[in-house]
Amino acid sequence: IAEATRIANPGCYATAIELAYAPLINNDLIELDDLVVVAASGTSGAGRKATASLLATEVMGSMSAYKVGGLHQHTAEIEQELTAQTGEQVTLAMTPLLAPMSRGILATCTATAKPGVTQDAIDLAFQNAYVDEPFVQVLTQTWPTTAAVAGSNNVQLRAVLDPHANRITVISTEDNLVKGAAGQAVQNANIMLGHKETAGLSAIGVAP
Repeated sequence: IAEATRIANPGCYATAIELAYAPLINNDLIELDDLVVVAASGTSGAGRKATASLLATEVMGSMSAYKVGGLHQHTAEIEQELTAQTGEQVTLAMTPLLAPMSRGILATCTATAKPGVTQDAIDLAFQNAYVDEPFVQVLTQTWPTTAAVAGSNNVQLRAVLDPHANRITVISTEDNLVKGAAGQAVQNANIMLGHKETAGLSAIGVAP
């Protein structure tokens, strides 16, 4: 990034989902052909255009799915970047949901665990992956929430092993307007221009 003159910022869904899966892929902890994501986004993810289905009277008190069946535009980007992590083809099934909130993404990312994987191995993979990342917070005792990251450039992650189903679930959350958009652009610009990566950005949410 420091050498680049142009940067393509990752999409908001792509950021939340790729950060959830990358440590699992890089440590060979999951099967690559069974990645399933159900992710909810606030209405601002669709922009500012006046659309009836995004009006507060339509959204508040209700949740709905959209672009189901591999139709979401971020799916190809996520598969491309996760495949680049391993060199093997990654297949993703993604169901996006519209949540009754103005901003934020919460993604539930699951995958089949490889034989012998333990919770300790999962925790170690995430800690090692993000120990030096100022805007990625790995949780082990509490669960990520959209309120905790609202207005910040932070991503919260928590990964757990479900021994009964032999699956790993990662909960990932971010503010789609900051880490998923403008904040991420500022972070990249800081690196390109030789500034401190965290300049002008906060890892602390503004809730309540």
